[in-house]
Amino acid sequence: MKHKGTIIAATALVLVCILAGVLYLKFKPQAQKGEKEITILVVHGDKTEKEFQYSTDAEYLVEVLKENELVDGEEGEYGLFIQTVDKETADEGKQQWWCITKGGEQVNTSADQTPIADQDQFELTLKEGY
Repeated sequence: MKHKGTIIAATALVLVCILAGVLYLKFKPQAQKGEKEITILVVHGDKTEKEFQYSTDAEYLVEVLKENELVDGEEGEYGLFIQTVDKETADEGKQQWWCITKGGEQVNTSADQTPIADQDQFELTLKEGY
């Protein structure tokens, strides 16, 4: 009897995971093809800000960042790990890292997986503390 309940629970969990995957694929943000204008605001460690505007036909944020040499970093299993933005490098000793936001809301994807659309505004902010 105990094993029957475990099997039912495991089957239900698998079905929920499959459903979540299908829903994600259906509703995930899609890249927009064609020419678009985007703005990237860099917020440095000293809180100064610098705005960059780009015209691009790129579909993902990382393409724009690399094409314009705005960022540098290391390639990893999830894409580019951004270490330097606008010539300012995060200091790992101070637990600094670059946070990507879109319209003030943190994105849950790497720059490689963040699609862009016309008139998008992204922020790259140097944060301290993990």
